[in-house]
Amino acid sequence: MKVTSFHFMPYRDLPADFDTKYPSSWVDPPWWELGDAGKVHDYYNQSLDELMHAARMGFDGLGTNEHHQSVYGFMCNPNLFGAILAKMTHDEGLDDVALVQLGATISSTSPPTRIAEEYAVLDCISGGRLVAGMPLGLGADACISYGVPPMEQRGRWREGIDLMLKAWTAEEFFAWNGKYFQLPKVNLWPRPVQKPHPPLIIPGAASSSTWDYCHDHDFPYAFLSYFGGPSAENVLDRFWQRAAEKDRDANPYRAGMLQLVGVAETDEQAEKLFSEHIEYFYHKCLHLPVHYTSTPGSADHKSLVNLFGSGMLEIMDFTVDLKPLNAKDMIDRGFVVVGSPSTVRERLTEMCRRLNVGHLMTVLQFGSMPHDLAMQNVELFGREVLPYVQPLWNDEGWEHRWWPGRCNKKPALQSQA
Repeated sequence: MKVTSFHFMPYRDLPADFDTKYPSSWVDPPWWELGDAGKVHDYYNQSLDELMHAARMGFDGLGTNEHHQSVYGFMCNPNLFGAILAKMTHDEGLDDVALVQLGATISSTSPPTRIAEEYAVLDCISGGRLVAGMPLGLGADACISYGVPPMEQRGRWREGIDLMLKAWTAEEFFAWNGKYFQLPKVNLWPRPVQKPHPPLIIPGAASSSTWDYCHDHDFPYAFLSYFGGPSAENVLDRFWQRAAEKDRDANPYRAGMLQLVGVAETDEQAEKLFSEHIEYFYHKCLHLPVHYTSTPGSADHKSLVNLFGSGMLEIMDFTVDLKPLNAKDMIDRGFVVVGSPSTVRERLTEMCRRLNVGHLMTVLQFGSMPHDLAMQNVELFGREVLPYVQPLWNDEGWEHRWWPGRCNKKPALQSQA
């Protein structure tokens, strides 16, 4: 199991009435009323410290992502933070920790060679440790914040990836005359260390078009669920069904899962420590209308048919009314895995086996969680959970072809899960 410490970098100090006073956590919150650059200074540096602590604790990867005009996550260019982490991990001799950029949104970057360049820089600084995440991007980011027409978003994404891969690998000058991007001469400097190029991973929600794209191109898929293992079953079961239909094997490294996690000495202590931060995340950070997350026109026909015809809409997307739910409700429903080390490793192991995922993206700082508690969470997870989940697929014989070669470190323990 490849375990990544993933970070949203949220604004951690929203007022108690935020979700009733303001219409959304995206685009609408007024900086001049709510923002404080001094606090942001602290949040950015604390987030980097939390990720570096995970690297020291033996996590396989560090994960960053991109969002815009949002209190939910204001890491507007993940590659800025990836560059910092590349240098810091190298200086500390942590050269087996992957940089899992989940990632830069190529559909809203013009030209896409800008992302190709930045990712190449990260791969060079890190000495070949980049995992290049290629998210389609939420509508609030690409369509509202960056003005991409919703019906163009997926086409720009597909074309951008094709252009990026050619820019990384071509051994000739070339012109690009695509539908969305036109470049007279491409000759990318620098190129990545990894050959033929860094491994790609495709983060997504529940689009069957994205699953098919992953299987057609042999890229792994990371399901960015916010509602835990039970809701992920309906998505990933269909992902694996698609894989079989396209003659892809059941290699667990084809799939990943994002999961919020809180660890304490006992189950009771964990619920007490993390409850207010769980409610902050789900009530405030995820306070946004559906037309922001899925801007009309951004989903293609095939995905809409799959979504409305499968029953997934009711259990895994943002139409779920989260406001009546308290932290205990969310823990009981499996949105968040919270408990003692033994409880957490048992639930994570069961979840990953059931979903057949070889990548686990753990979110160990969420919502309003203060820095000291986040550091404790990383520490306890690293000591008491990580060594038990990392060996999960060791005895299965699956080849992991989507991870930087120099980052295939040996887990600290043999399988004890």
